[in-house]
Amino acid sequence: MSFGNLDLNLVWFALVGLLFAGYVALDGFDLGVGMLHLFVVRRDEERRVFINAIGPVWDGNEVWLVTGGGALFAAFPAVYATVFSGFYLAFMALLCALIFRAVAIEFRSKHPSPLWRGFWDAGFAGGSFVSTLLIGVAMGNIAWGIPLDARGEFAGSFLGLLHPYALLMGVTTVALFAMHGAIYLVLKTEGELQAEVRRWVNPLIIAFILCYVILTLATLLYVPHITEAFRRDPWFFLIVVAVVLAIANIPREVNHGREFLAFLSSCAAMAGLMAIFGIGMYPDLVFCNTEPANSLTAFNAASSRKTLGVMFTIALIGVPVVLAYSASIYWIFRGKVKLDKTSY
Repeated sequence: MSFGNLDLNLVWFALVGLLFAGYVALDGFDLGVGMLHLFVVRRDEERRVFINAIGPVWDGNEVWLVTGGGALFAAFPAVYATVFSGFYLAFMALLCALIFRAVAIEFRSKHPSPLWRGFWDAGFAGGSFVSTLLIGVAMGNIAWGIPLDARGEFAGSFLGLLHPYALLMGVTTVALFAMHGAIYLVLKTEGELQAEVRRWVNPLIIAFILCYVILTLATLLYVPHITEAFRRDPWFFLIVVAVVLAIANIPREVNHGREFLAFLSSCAAMAGLMAIFGIGMYPDLVFCNTEPANSLTAFNAASSRKTLGVMFTIALIGVPVVLAYSASIYWIFRGKVKLDKTSY
């Protein structure tokens, strides 16, 4: 299939970003549920409701991360090699946290012992927190930039990745996912439990907004290359306005009992935040903060145009199928959580 003058490099930059945005919006709420698991409720039945709220969908949500990694490997193999080798220890920690979290979900209710269930509750919450923090730290380093040599290979150390800006991005991501998870729980619960979760939404929104404001100020002061696109084309600022309006709409919808619209607003805000991140980064995929000429971009790190074209054809077929499957799963398991003998 011929794509004429279509800029496949830009298309794949946007497609990879779309896949990771899908992961953030979908897996973000179940990671948020995990982080809230120990703090919002204490009774065993309530914690089971939390787990069963994400039970039918959490593993499917994580497929978006795998798909995004696969698309990155196919379209931008040099970026995949640099990121997965340079962030090796961080990714191994992320993988261990996600695995331990998944095991906790499956094992928690296998034995009635309070000690057994308490251990896996801590594992579920801890795995969710560590995963979220590491995702944010990774994004912070991508935005801040990492040292690369002339061949585009990582030239830093693991401890060098734990600088204040990356940690601030990690904390902001924790606040964002916790807010998103609380909104989802309001959607999936009812009665006294829903009222208890509802009380957490506004404080978590405030916590996220405070973190985001501080992160924005730090970005303006210390990461100026992220804001160049917005200075060059002020129309992009409309996305920022849309994100602010989406966040402001969340408490309004929650207070009016429109939980589904509140959740959609939260998803829209997260998609907008990822769009802001992508616009600020383009065309860089990995920015080199020691020598910008060594940065890996959507052009110097891409596969051949033929490969991008073949993969784009496959994506045109596969992505709608994945979207349809995901939509059907959420439709089938819509409604409030009800515990029965098949529940976790």
